[in-house]
Amino acid sequence: MIDSSCDKKRILDELARELAKYKSRKYRIDAQRFHKTKLTQPLVLKAAVVRKIAAMYYRQMKSWPAKEVFDMCELLLESNLEARKSIAFDWAWRRRGDYRKSDFRRFESWGRKHFNGWGSVDHLCTGALGYLVYLYPELTAKTKKWAHSRNIWMRRASAVCLIYSCRRGEQLRDVFQVTDTLLTDKEDLVQKGYGWMLKEAADSNRDKVFAYVMKRKDVMPRTALRYAIEKMPPAMKKRSMAKD
Repeated sequence: MIDSSCDKKRILDELARELAKYKSRKYRIDAQRFHKTKLTQPLVLKAAVVRKIAAMYYRQMKSWPAKEVFDMCELLLESNLEARKSIAFDWAWRRRGDYRKSDFRRFESWGRKHFNGWGSVDHLCTGALGYLVYLYPELTAKTKKWAHSRNIWMRRASAVCLIYSCRRGEQLRDVFQVTDTLLTDKEDLVQKGYGWMLKEAADSNRDKVFAYVMKRKDVMPRTALRYAIEKMPPAMKKRSMAKD
């Protein structure tokens, strides 16, 4: 057993001091340029810096039970600071060997509370949450409901959380069902999300994705269409983009 309260506080304090070392602009990017909503922290740490710090402090928790690590993730998420949020999602991904189906409720709550841009959506959904859905495909019945959400980020998440499975040639039927729901969504970041999902699915199911796109290309927003066909052969791209 770990002395959780003592160890957690010590690690969090050390982590805060480490993050404070990276105030210089050379370690940061202007995230405001890439998000639809106004961020409270427009300058965020570069991904390479976040991975370095996350790995450094995860080593101290590697022997902990998964629940203790997830509890630490939630302590970081409570701060609502972008760097700490990224580290929390990184730590959750590192415990993927211990995932249980019941972890879905926890991961879903993280999304509902802490998604505030495409970066946070994509980090959790192509990582921890996407892997969990891949392990337990029956959970897709729950993630499909997000496609009807009023929250733009949950709608994007309904598509992006299937990308892990797409890259392994799985869940094509679910991919098409989610796309049908999101097909005419007005938000371009949702369109890009499901377009990206289709693009990844096309790597192993190109003909089926192409046939799907061709039947819907007249109503599918051009943004989503361009993403979906991005890696297809020139002839297929030309047919997809042609206006009948």
